[in-house]
Amino acid sequence: MAKSDKKALSVLTNGIMKENPVLKLVLGTCPTLAVTTMARNAIGMGIAATFVLLGSNIVISLIRKIVPDKVRIPVFITVIAGFTTIVDMLLHAYLPDVYKELGIYIPLIVVNCIIFARAEMFASKNGVVASILDALGMGAGFTMALLIMGSVREIIGAGTWMGIPVTKNLFDPAVIMILPPGGFLAFGFVVAVIQKLSVLKVRNKEIASGETVSGCDMNCAGCAAAHNGGDK
Repeated sequence: MAKSDKKALSVLTNGIMKENPVLKLVLGTCPTLAVTTMARNAIGMGIAATFVLLGSNIVISLIRKIVPDKVRIPVFITVIAGFTTIVDMLLHAYLPDVYKELGIYIPLIVVNCIIFARAEMFASKNGVVASILDALGMGAGFTMALLIMGSVREIIGAGTWMGIPVTKNLFDPAVIMILPPGGFLAFGFVVAVIQKLSVLKVRNKEIASGETVSGCDMNCAGCAAAHNGGDK
């Protein structure tokens, strides 16, 4: 694979797992906790945010060389607000049920820290093609994280998935999972699992390559690994 192709693939996949905005960078937690009571809502919010992210990344990348540095933040916010208004009107017109479920969180996309961070950190410094790939990767990662959260909460909390009963006679739904406390519980559990899997993947990769296995460098008192660089 050519070097340019590898770079493009890296930009595209970066937001899906390595720097997943929700599961790794812990950004956008407000909509993540608020709209994931059902998997369907999670997909709706993910697609809406991806649309805004893609449109704003393209425009900001195109105008990055003509926008004075001192006014770049107001310009970025204006661009993001424009695409947020478009997606708000489209959902209202064509998907009224999703629009009603997502409610205030659609207009709040304009202050979504994931979208603003990608505009400031990536689109304002890179070309259009790379910015499109970055937006698609980050949008896919955001949607995937919301879908996982929505699926866990809906199945355990309501016994359904996408509104279809899936746990009939298996267990009684734990209603708390579709309430605010359940959102925090599910978020903590999912992030912990993802972080653990990431650590295991790095360790296995290091072992396979014959490199010294890295470990925790906190050196906490009483830790069995404290005198061995974090490795047991």
